[in-house]
Amino acid sequence: MRIMGIRRDGGPVEVGALSDDGTSVTVVAGLEAFWADATGHLSREPAGPALPVGDVERVPPVLPGARVVCIGLNYLKHVAEGSFAGQDLPPYPTLFARWTASLTVDGAEVPVPPDEEGLDWEGEVVAYVGSTLVDATPDEALAAVVGYSTFNDLTARRAQKLTSQWILGKNGDNSGPLGPLVPAAEVGDLREGLRVRTRVNGETVQDGRTDEMVYPVGDTLALISRTFTLRPGDLLATGTPSGVGYARTPPWLLQPGDVVEVEVDRLGVLTNRVVAGDARKRG
Repeated sequence: MRIMGIRRDGGPVEVGALSDDGTSVTVVAGLEAFWADATGHLSREPAGPALPVGDVERVPPVLPGARVVCIGLNYLKHVAEGSFAGQDLPPYPTLFARWTASLTVDGAEVPVPPDEEGLDWEGEVVAYVGSTLVDATPDEALAAVVGYSTFNDLTARRAQKLTSQWILGKNGDNSGPLGPLVPAAEVGDLREGLRVRTRVNGETVQDGRTDEMVYPVGDTLALISRTFTLRPGDLLATGTPSGVGYARTPPWLLQPGDVVEVEVDRLGVLTNRVVAGDARKRG
């Protein structure tokens, strides 16, 4: 099952299940109703109407009030290739936040902010929390994950490096495309090692495996839950493998017209095109 957010004729956001051939989507529930019982909805066949994909607007299946917590530097080779090379690995993950307004979907165009020389790719996996977590153990936290999707944490590097905090560089318009949500039962444990690949105009630029993560999903969600309550619909972006553009010699950043793909085993391919920054004004 592949879950996506949809909107019909400008109405409220609903959640739908994409058909195997990608031509239709069957309504599962309203967005809030879905996250009130995500496990239940994912365990049943959707019973709503089937709609042609071309008749609906695709949107992230994410609550407006959801927290999007992201892990930075979660693959050893990625730590070694960047500005943190040579430093000791910290005992706890580096965490930063995205706002839900920065998220978008497969096929969406991503504009380059006007002061940037381009955007950097960061292919990764997102985990979706399906039940409330307070002071959870790692096993409890992992059991609360209801699904995963491909994600591209497209980054404005100049803005990211202006300050010690990364939020500015990580929240550009449409800079967080998500693929469809795939139920956790169909994905399995990321510690088994799903392959994560990123391609730019067909050329592979990242090729890693999720069993290379330093800070696993369950451990990280458990850590977060000891400070603030995680609620159904919250997201955890799990970090990117090595191969990002800014660490190359010379640096390689995405330019208008470039097409970037993120492919993850069992989750599918996420494709987005980069466009000039004036698209922000038109949108």
